[in-house]
Amino acid sequence: MKFIPIFLLGLIPFFISSCSLIRSSGVRPDDLTFAPLTFEVPEVEPVRLANGIRVYLLEDPELPLVEVTAMIGAGSIADPPEIEGRCSLFASLLENGGAGELDPKAFEEYLESLAIDFSVSSGSYATTINLSVLKEDYGRALNILDDVLRRPRFDSDRLELLRRQSIEGIRRQNDNPGSIAGRTLNKAVYGEHPLGRTPTVETVSAISREDLLNFHRQHFVPDNLWLAISGDFDRERLLADLNRLFEDWPAADYHPQPLPDLPLEQDAGVWFADKDIPQATIRLGHLGIDKDNPDLQAVRVMNFILGGGGFNSRLMREIRSNRGLAYSVYSYFQVGRRLPGSFIAGSETKCASTWEVTSLMLDEFGRIRDEEVSGEELTLAKESLINSFVFAFANSHQVLNQQVRLDFFDYPDDYLRNYRERVSALTPGDIQRAAQTYLHPDKLSVVVVGCADEVEKNFYSLGLPVFEVPLTDGAKEAGK
Repeated sequence: MKFIPIFLLGLIPFFISSCSLIRSSGVRPDDLTFAPLTFEVPEVEPVRLANGIRVYLLEDPELPLVEVTAMIGAGSIADPPEIEGRCSLFASLLENGGAGELDPKAFEEYLESLAIDFSVSSGSYATTINLSVLKEDYGRALNILDDVLRRPRFDSDRLELLRRQSIEGIRRQNDNPGSIAGRTLNKAVYGEHPLGRTPTVETVSAISREDLLNFHRQHFVPDNLWLAISGDFDRERLLADLNRLFEDWPAADYHPQPLPDLPLEQDAGVWFADKDIPQATIRLGHLGIDKDNPDLQAVRVMNFILGGGGFNSRLMREIRSNRGLAYSVYSYFQVGRRLPGSFIAGSETKCASTWEVTSLMLDEFGRIRDEEVSGEELTLAKESLINSFVFAFANSHQVLNQQVRLDFFDYPDDYLRNYRERVSALTPGDIQRAAQTYLHPDKLSVVVVGCADEVEKNFYSLGLPVFEVPLTDGAKEAGK
């Protein structure tokens, strides 16, 4: 038999009385009004060390912890096609391959002995190191960071273990219909551009230890490093520690590689993968926008109404709530930080309703382009985005990381300060113009995984070329 804790029993009268007050007042919960949510974006001043390292510090004595994020301005977009997957393997080995005088096993044991939470990840444009440590051990943690940044071991045995794990992941990538759909859509949108490529067994097998060392030598230099540190420390003392730690690391006058141009034209079409599963995974998409787009906030609000607002969005309301055809249906714009991201919409449904769901999604794309949104929809979207803005600053390290990323990706200085005002000022006409300008039903790539018979039966009516996606074991890149 389970017992209710005594303190919970004490709360029962409170809940009963609260419900009684609401009932007796005759006010529905959704009619309650609240004071406007106010929030000032914290400002963080960057400091530049003598050798060029950018440092962002934010003292926060609430907990006896220090959190560190190091961003290096190099990511997977720099991977040559013949060794696609290099940056991901590099990040895994940087995390697990030892550093300084510690081999991989000793390194892991040392982190564990100090209760240091340590991780490395890679993205298209950056490699990121995160660590969290108790206040009294932050000096040791900084020494670890120094070793990882400057003296990684790239242990050969650990490299081969991580390579085998990566290859096994590639061989199993077709187990997940969503993974198949995502890769296929990405390739349809970006073609042979680095943003459209995915690692294969051949490319990961071809990555040598020297390739990883070259990546490290080229990109891990002081003036390509952004360092964010928050927590319980004394600012002046920490700055002195950092200067002392990195004073013998000379500046290198780093020049980033130019980004490869995107394909001028996107091939619209239908891609399907014949997989024996009881439902279809649907993805629709085309090239989207980047963070410098002047209509960025209008696009965000438009997409909230279309498919980004959960149960408040048109796609969810029409396809799930009204018709019961899918558990989930959504849309979003991946806002590109340097190059345009993509617009993506998706759903999963039973085979028999594959075409119906796809048609309904296309109908909603057309409707938001052809008709102005209602004032009620627009107000809800704007209020939701403005009120959720505060959650980007839930703790001091999120505040700090936000500022680092804004500087790293060259956002305007007033981006956060004016965000809410820009959203508030949008009109129904702005939303329709954004839909007409950035939502392109005629340029969509359509991907369906599973239910191939439904594709053969109905999708040719779109008037687009239809391609079958071969589901290999990852030895070759899937595509048309």
